Amino acid sequence: MATQRNPWLALTALVVGFFMILLDMTIVAVANPAIMEDLGADVSSVIWVTSAYLLTYAVPLLVTGRLGDRYGPKNIYLIGLAVFTAASLWCGLSGTIGMLIAARAVQGLGAALMTPQTMAVITRTFPPDRRGAAMGLWGGVAGLATLVGPILGGVLVDSLGWEWIFFVNVPVGIIAFGLALWLVPSLETNDHKFDIPGIVLSGVGLFLLVFGIQEGNSYDWSVGIWLMIGAGVLVLAAFVWNQARNRGEPLLPLSLFKDRNFALSNLAIAAMGAAITALMVPAYFYLQAVREMSPTKSALVFAPMAIVTGFFAPVIGKFSDRLPPRLVPTIGFTAFAAAVFWFAALMTPDSSIAVFLVAAALAGFANACIWAPLASTATHNLPVQQAGAGAGIYNTTRQVGSVLGSAAISALIASRMSANGLGGGKVAEGGAGQGAIPEFVKDAFSSALAESMLLPACILLIGVVASALFVSHSRGRAAEPTDKLSKADTLAG
Repeated sequence: MATQRNPWLALTALVVGFFMILLDMTIVAVANPAIMEDLGADVSSVIWVTSAYLLTYAVPLLVTGRLGDRYGPKNIYLIGLAVFTAASLWCGLSGTIGMLIAARAVQGLGAALMTPQTMAVITRTFPPDRRGAAMGLWGGVAGLATLVGPILGGVLVDSLGWEWIFFVNVPVGIIAFGLALWLVPSLETNDHKFDIPGIVLSGVGLFLLVFGIQEGNSYDWSVGIWLMIGAGVLVLAAFVWNQARNRGEPLLPLSLFKDRNFALSNLAIAAMGAAITALMVPAYFYLQAVREMSPTKSALVFAPMAIVTGFFAPVIGKFSDRLPPRLVPTIGFTAFAAAVFWFAALMTPDSSIAVFLVAAALAGFANACIWAPLASTATHNLPVQQAGAGAGIYNTTRQVGSVLGSAAISALIASRMSANGLGGGKVAEGGAGQGAIPEFVKDAFSSALAESMLLPACILLIGVVASALFVSHSRGRAAEPTDKLSKADTLAG
């Protein structure tokens, strides 16, 4: 009987697939030079291996969250996992850059189907006062994936070839499918009507906005790019207006934003997504080009960040339920901003790597204070019938934040390079592994990267303010289980 299943077993099954998605987001960057050489691609083409994935991942999230509410999160998760796994095999078998880009686009769609369902199942099977512990496991898996991705990517590319960063997903995907089929309960569905105008407006608006931001630097921020971004903003404004007037069942339930903590959590997670993406580009550039490290060694410098996150996230998630919601994430965002400012100060040609490791450990502790408590706060008061919609909104804002961070840091690095007398060359995502630079420009190069690192540090201050404004949860609502399965599942656990 589904109602007798332990929700922790269901969550464990889901995070196997969640781990694979996050692994795939971090594992590809170190393989870009090898893909360029093997497939005879140029830089702009190989960047689309990442861009296509991000685009098809970010744009459908509002819709895929609602699909989980309508057809069941387990069913949509399994479909997404099957699509993701099959697309991974297609990626590894691709013989041209065009085929690889197409396969990555399909892979991103699979990830978009899966991601909201993991949060929705947590929301629906754990009562609010135990949700922090569940989100702690979720956050710990995220930390482990950020460690394993770059290191495993470097090892696989060096020993077996770039194709294996995709082939490795196939056995993991098959195992994850079997576990989810066995352990995840079939939750009650809600007979939602699909808001077709909302789906069209949100899809077109997000596509124009995300595409314009992603490709802005590649097209030197031309008039056409700005027109595309402007059109995306206008279409999204029309989408919000349409949703406000929708008296039926809107795709984006604006009523959710009446919950102050949900609205502020979305602002904070967008800042987190932007900061993480913006942090990694100059950091890996510095470690590989200035300090002349291999992709694997540069990934190991950030190992303390992922290890500490993986260790502390379940612990902090468990006790954060008993604390005011503003406390832990505010500490986390403050500590993370301090760590990134510290990174910026350390980015000189001869700074101590040992101290860099300490700063990375502080960043890891900070991440453990952010991911799980923030997600728990966001989902605490979500109505059960809108769990998927809320998870879709939350993950969409995170992904759009990541795209904004990627575009902003790329443009800023190019600007700071020019300001430091190094020319206005473009900085492409994933371009950090292109080799060391001449000794006589290392000081100027390091300065440009250190100045760029101030952007993610300042973005994190938005998270500090947003989380400091959280209000305490209603005791009455916190005590209520969120789904008919919750009481039995929790007792079974």
